[in-house]
Amino acid sequence: MTITLRFAAVGLAAGMLVLGAGTAEAAPAAAAAPSESVWIADVTTVTDQATAYLQQRLANPGRNAIVLDIDNTSLETYYHPQWTTPATPPVLELAKLAKADGAAVFFVTDRTELIRSVTADNLTDVGYPVDGLSMRPLFNFDPAQVNKTKARAAIEAQGYTIVANIGNNTTDLDGGHAERTFKLPDYNGALS
Repeated sequence: MTITLRFAAVGLAAGMLVLGAGTAEAAPAAAAAPSESVWIADVTTVTDQATAYLQQRLANPGRNAIVLDIDNTSLETYYHPQWTTPATPPVLELAKLAKADGAAVFFVTDRTELIRSVTADNLTDVGYPVDGLSMRPLFNFDPAQVNKTKARAAIEAQGYTIVANIGNNTTDLDGGHAERTFKLPDYNGALS
């Protein structure tokens, strides 16, 4: 009997530890990302819509929550690829507004558990209120959307109603478990 072992590849990409399995393949060429100022303006267009929605929705009391993706959503990972990454200003303001209006703020990311403390410290250091942080479990190779959907279901199982889910990728948003989703620009994968 022959046993083949496949080891996870470990590396640093955009200021985060990334785990992957299998063999390396050339990635398709992504679209070019715009300047940081254009990206912030595009993000602001979406967060303005989310702000208007949350101001109305959070007027109804309850155990409400919002869910935020981290990379290129809550933190400017693409434009500042380092261990301590600045907050995305319009998303930070949205999170603070939600918290002030009584909503819990949860983060659901595909970052691995290996960098939990660095990630949690980064979020709090740049001013985010953090009521929960869901990360990719070690040795878990499920698709990102599967893990993120499970994380949102777990938040609901704690008795929260997720009134808004905000991310820059469809894997952040698909799978349900949110009343409303808001997709930030990813420029055809350039900011994935």
